[in-house]
Amino acid sequence: MQSQKIVLTQEQKLKLSPQLFQSIQLMSLPLTDLQQRIRDEVDKNPALEVAREKGELSLSDMSSGKEEERATQDYDPFENSSDPGYEPRLTSYTASGEDTKRQFLEGAVSRGETLQEHLEEQLHLMKGFSEEEYDLAYRLIHNLDENGFHREEPLVLAGGNEPLLDKVLPRMQCLEPVGCCTVDVMESLKVQSAQRSDSPVDIIDFLDRIVPEIRNEKHEVLLKNSGLSEEDFQDHLDFIRTLTPYPGRLYSGETLSYVIPDIQVKKEGDELVIFLNDSPIPELRINGYFEELDGTKEQEKEVRQFVGSHVKDARWFINSLEQRNRTLLRASRAIVEHQRAFFHKGAKGLVPLTLKDIAAEIDVHEATVSRITTNKYVQTEWGIFELKYFFTNSISGSGSSGSSYSREAVKEIIKEIIEGHKGPKRLSDQKVTDILAERGIKIARRTAAKYRKELDLDSSYGR
Repeated sequence: MQSQKIVLTQEQKLKLSPQLFQSIQLMSLPLTDLQQRIRDEVDKNPALEVAREKGELSLSDMSSGKEEERATQDYDPFENSSDPGYEPRLTSYTASGEDTKRQFLEGAVSRGETLQEHLEEQLHLMKGFSEEEYDLAYRLIHNLDENGFHREEPLVLAGGNEPLLDKVLPRMQCLEPVGCCTVDVMESLKVQSAQRSDSPVDIIDFLDRIVPEIRNEKHEVLLKNSGLSEEDFQDHLDFIRTLTPYPGRLYSGETLSYVIPDIQVKKEGDELVIFLNDSPIPELRINGYFEELDGTKEQEKEVRQFVGSHVKDARWFINSLEQRNRTLLRASRAIVEHQRAFFHKGAKGLVPLTLKDIAAEIDVHEATVSRITTNKYVQTEWGIFELKYFFTNSISGSGSSGSSYSREAVKEIIKEIIEGHKGPKRLSDQKVTDILAERGIKIARRTAAKYRKELDLDSSYGR
């Protein structure tokens, strides 16, 4: 029979305290989420309060800057607006002027018209539809996906009534944008071609026989199978390029997401200046009443514990925010220093860089660098990029110890070569590989083809 006995064992474990876990969370939050996190913490902790929002002026600031304010009172940032709802002659210091500016700003950003709404407006203007036909047309409109194609089989929506569908569907396909209410790209192109007065006579036959084989056959084979002259064949291809394969996307109802850059890098001569964008983050402080009560022994034990714990949490939260900003700025400086060529030349100046390189330079763990660069964005003269964009592998070898050319830089060079070629023949992947080799960039042909596909560029036959 197995006996039971008490045994002492010693083991080592790593546990995250709530404060440390909070610090890790703050480090990975983008600016928009960080703003909400600060608001939640201020609402939850009575010892924490907002000193002032960034951009607000204190009374002392206002009194010291009266002269500057008077000098700029006449400046109106919207005075060149062509919006008819805004009247520049009304100043911002009148009630009517404030209302006008508010209405102008509220109307400046609005939700775009969806495909369904656009088609419905045209449907209401159509004549000659019975109630049954109108009902089917309405169902067809709301059966479309974001491309303008059917989700469900249209005959099912018509209840199997094929004559009814044959009467309604062609009229729906002619609504703007032409080519919606179709099955796929090919049918949409046929509908658009049929509606165009400048379409070639045999364009439907050309779409059926030649277009599906464009990606698979060589130019010479397609030309021979078409039975057209070289000039007519090229005219057919040029006409097809004027069509819209996904007409519904012209009225996409997709909500735009806006990015607030955390870092801004400016060129001042040959120097690069880094700015931390902390304006969306309010200035926080300990509530004066709680700070006065903290540490006093005259209060009851429960009161001291309540005040002490909340003041401690508030201080930790403020310190965590400051640490986040310091780490972000240090990591950004290291990235900019490594990728200095990018800020002067663009994407083709990117060099291989890994999380390990930055972690070693700023003396933190790789996981910390990963968190602080996730969902963080930097504004440059070449556009807005996520900080993770600057970590790119070498085309050969491991990380920055391999080739001096990064994947993104080589892809940008390939794009530059293909788009800049002006010869009569399109460049094949092998020819692109040879041109890269002449520039000292040695990659395999299949690698060049892979990068070309990632750039969404067709092969030499497709171009």
